[in-house]
Amino acid sequence: MRPNKIKAIIFDFDGVIAESVNVKTEAFSKMYAKYGSDIAKKVVEHHLSHGGISRFEKFKFYHKEYFGIELTNQQLQKLANQFSELVVQKVIAAPYVPGALEFIQNNYKYYDLFISSGTPEDEIIEIMTEKKIDIYFNSIHGSPGEKTDHVKNIISQKDYGKDEIIFIGDADTDILAAKENDIPIVLRVHPYSNCNCDYNNLIKIENLINLVDVLTISGNN
Repeated sequence: MRPNKIKAIIFDFDGVIAESVNVKTEAFSKMYAKYGSDIAKKVVEHHLSHGGISRFEKFKFYHKEYFGIELTNQQLQKLANQFSELVVQKVIAAPYVPGALEFIQNNYKYYDLFISSGTPEDEIIEIMTEKKIDIYFNSIHGSPGEKTDHVKNIISQKDYGKDEIIFIGDADTDILAAKENDIPIVLRVHPYSNCNCDYNNLIKIENLINLVDVLTISGNN
């Protein structure tokens, strides 16, 4: 049975379900290493402080900011394809955040589960299918859609009340998506966390082992 009034949970993926944040970080570092260590360092720092933003937007920013280059759609797609080749299999192989898989498998019958990711939608579906967890989720959302719109669309699917849905995230984009849709968020904090938002009043967790208890607290406030 569901121990609280929460009916739906939206999860980010990297850093919340899978320990895969560093996979993306290493890929960005590798792709920009040829431009020198200073550029690679700036790219990594920006990437870590802007979790959840589409890689397409990051590539456009890096080339404009550091090289004065406006990428064409063809150039952008080529970079995105190179990035996918570097990360997909590694993300599929990445271990789960402690407690994540157990929570999903034990609770998908009690909560409607959703994914909101900055990863391209076809890629995150492929990853979750390969990890054999796609079957537990009502829908999976990725880029080019933005997380704020993901949440809005998810809420409208079943007309969830603001106290019936919660976001589990680890980045500013997650916090902002929840805030702009006026729903609560639980923030997973990990070694690569680098949020810039004021989140002092948010519930923070290190893993998902006791997520049921956290939801009980959140859902009864």
